[in-house]
Amino acid sequence: MSHIVSLRSASLRALRSSSTIVAASKCTTSPHRSCQPLRKFSYSILSTSPDQNSTIGNNKNKKRKVGDKVSVDEAIAEIETDKANLSINAPEAGTIEAYLVADSDNVTSGVHVAKLNTSADAKPVSESKTDAPIGKVETKSGQSIEKPSADPAAHISLNELSPSAGAIRDTSAPQKPIAHPIKTYAKIDPHNVTGTRLETRVKMSRMRLKISERLKEAQNTCAMLTTFNEIDMSNAVEFRKKYADQFLKRHNIKLGFMSAFVKASACALTDSPIVNAVIDGNEIVYRDYVDISVAVASPKGLVVPVIRNVEKMNYADIERAINEYGEQAKKGTLPIEDMDGGTFTISNGGVFGSLFGTPIINLPQSAILGMHGIFDRPVAINGKMEIRPMMYVALTYDHRIIDGRDAVLFLRKIKQYVEDSRTMFLDI
Repeated sequence: MSHIVSLRSASLRALRSSSTIVAASKCTTSPHRSCQPLRKFSYSILSTSPDQNSTIGNNKNKKRKVGDKVSVDEAIAEIETDKANLSINAPEAGTIEAYLVADSDNVTSGVHVAKLNTSADAKPVSESKTDAPIGKVETKSGQSIEKPSADPAAHISLNELSPSAGAIRDTSAPQKPIAHPIKTYAKIDPHNVTGTRLETRVKMSRMRLKISERLKEAQNTCAMLTTFNEIDMSNAVEFRKKYADQFLKRHNIKLGFMSAFVKASACALTDSPIVNAVIDGNEIVYRDYVDISVAVASPKGLVVPVIRNVEKMNYADIERAINEYGEQAKKGTLPIEDMDGGTFTISNGGVFGSLFGTPIINLPQSAILGMHGIFDRPVAINGKMEIRPMMYVALTYDHRIIDGRDAVLFLRKIKQYVEDSRTMFLDI
């Protein structure tokens, strides 16, 4: 019994409601009917659209080798994309027999990249015996790829792949020659300075390349300008200290400062629709909803999931959403569709002790709020010097759409709402 399970995709909107992809094999004798009922192949995250490529992860991400036995839904590989790494699970129990795509190849929707023997009497296969008789398979795009035939097998998406099998490579752009050969030293840790005066070159991940591209695009596209203010956090600190235990007992989550800034930003965006708008060609698009992107730390870097319809949420809802995204980011199960969109971004450099900074706009948004650390500083209160917990905040905005007056008033609104949250409920 054999069937094909390919790297398939769906639109981001479809994946928001379901992350289950359905695949089935075709009979070799009759291409118009399936050899068996449709099988479900569950991906923890998958987002590539049919016209986009995904890059197979590097060898350091491989989880299984040729000859290894895998169980149903066992994570066996990762595929690296622009925003995150996609976990690939086995559709059923079996033994890995061959690989059809080389490591670091670009793969598109529908490409078959590995061979899994699902028969009960499968024998162990050595890694050197990955070459099998092959036949041609036509993909939806009309490309012809090679696949092993005859043996009962299921084809799955993997990141450890043998260069001996047929692979579909992206040849849309010519490969540029490397100016200097890549040097690797088995005993050298590139993250530690040991004084050996050796150099190690490490290939940039697809995510890092995409981040670099988008940051430079933002600089080249937007007329970015930054305005600053400072917030007296005395009331917020006292509010948190007074209600932290009750909040934890009722909602089973901790009360932080992020919920105050997210809610304050949502109210300020409602008061200043131009900051929530975006330029699209020769038009300005106004949104009647507030989706705020919040930076969350993950083992492989910062990710920016989107909290949607924040204007309808309370502190508990916001803290719960941030907590859930944080847990998913740590486990590597954060869906890419949850990082799609957003009308405004909050970047909290204060968790790292930042005093001051100018954030870069997250395209295609028009503004971003930068939070910083809370430090005790002397300030003048009613003509007297007092020590207060203070935070500098920065708003970087696109001057093409947002005037300086609107930006300053918007940031002052956030300052007002954070310093005295009662004004939010009084709508003043």
